[in-house]
Amino acid sequence: MTYKITEYFGETKETIEREATVEEALEIRAREQEQIERELAKVEKATAKAALLERLGITADEAKLLLS
Repeated sequence: MTYKITEYFGETKETIEREATVEEALEIRAREQEQIERELAKVEKATAKAALLERLGITADEAKLLLS
């Protein structure tokens, strides 16, 4: 997969689009992987919460009432 880098130079009002270097592409992929991991953690947390509520036999609203 190739990545495009867009650079804007305010002084000259010039915009340049170019292919990312290997280092830039690796950095972009690392950020994408971090985002995927954060989203996966959110899903895992929501799944665990739903499973706990199911085991307790209460709804999310009821849990909020208990904890308030």
